[in-house]
Amino acid sequence: MQQRTVAPEVTGVARWEIDPVHSEIAFSVRHMMVATVRGRFNQFQGVIEFDPAHPESGRVEVTIDAASIDTRNEQRDNHLRSPDFLNVEQYPTITFVSKRIEPLGDNRFRVVGDLTLRGVTREVALDAEFLGVGKDPWGGERAGFTARTKLNRHDFGASWNVALEAGGFLVGDTLDLTLDIEAVRKEIA
Repeated sequence: MQQRTVAPEVTGVARWEIDPVHSEIAFSVRHMMVATVRGRFNQFQGVIEFDPAHPESGRVEVTIDAASIDTRNEQRDNHLRSPDFLNVEQYPTITFVSKRIEPLGDNRFRVVGDLTLRGVTREVALDAEFLGVGKDPWGGERAGFTARTKLNRHDFGASWNVALEAGGFLVGDTLDLTLDIEAVRKEIA
């Protein structure tokens, strides 16, 4: 088993391009107040510029194809693509652009940036961790990152819901968003 290297092995600012084949952007939300529905986005791209010695100088940009939402149920996915939720015809992409990175110690960071969803931009903070770097079998370098946050879908105009007869609502207000990222090192031009 190959040992991962940690932050001190990476020196200077490196540009990492997200490898969508080995990464996942996933979410979960309460359903009928008793269960959790999970989903993910299948198409996205992004870059991370990161210097472990000076993480505050880094930046992150991610673009997600909103229509690539996948909850393993075609009828639900089509409803999520509709104007009730993501409105993908009018707003085909979801974007995140970092504004600052705050080091928290032990390779943990708070990444603060602008999330644009349904044409609405809000500042959000992601709790992130740098997992280290390693060489791939082809001589390249790969880095791992994770990040998590909670979003209120009403903040982005996705307020559709149905009241339940027993009380409460069909769809929860809060989404848990998780990013598990593997990225490939690229040269900075």
